[in-house]
Amino acid sequence: MRLDVPANRCFVCGPGNANGLNIKFRLEDEVCRAEWQSSAAYMGYEGVTHGGIQFCLLDDVMANLLYLRGFTCVTAKADVRFRNPLGIGEKVELFGRLINRRGPLAIIEGQIQLAKDETLIAESTGHFMVKGRFRTSQSTTTD
Repeated sequence: MRLDVPANRCFVCGPGNANGLNIKFRLEDEVCRAEWQSSAAYMGYEGVTHGGIQFCLLDDVMANLLYLRGFTCVTAKADVRFRNPLGIGEKVELFGRLINRRGPLAIIEGQIQLAKDETLIAESTGHFMVKGRFRTSQSTTTD
C-alpha cells in the first residue's frame, strides 16, 4: 500500500481522485506537513471554507504522520476546535505531531495555520488505532 499510486482515491491525498484535494504530505523533523489553498469549491458560509473540509485536512495530516512512518491506522476519536475562519483563497500550512503512543493507540495533534502569518485556524487532537506496519523503511515523502 502506498499513497502515491494512481489507484489511491482518498479524497484528501489520493492522486487517483480527480475531485479530491490532492495534498502531498511529507515528514520533516518528526512533523507531518503539507500546504493547501482553499477555493470557492470548498465554501460553507459565503467567503468561508467549510468546517468539514477543514476537519478532513486535520484528520489526514494526523493519520499521515503514522502512514509516512510505515503504519496503517484508523481514526478512533477526534476533537476539533475552530479558532478563526478560513477565507476562500487563503493558503494554509498543515501540521501533525505525535503527542503519545501506547501500544496500538496513538494520540496526535493537528493544526491548520495561515501561511502568511501563522494565525491558528483550527486544531484537533485525534486518537488513532494502529492497524499494522506495511513497510520496513521510513518514507519521507509521498511525491
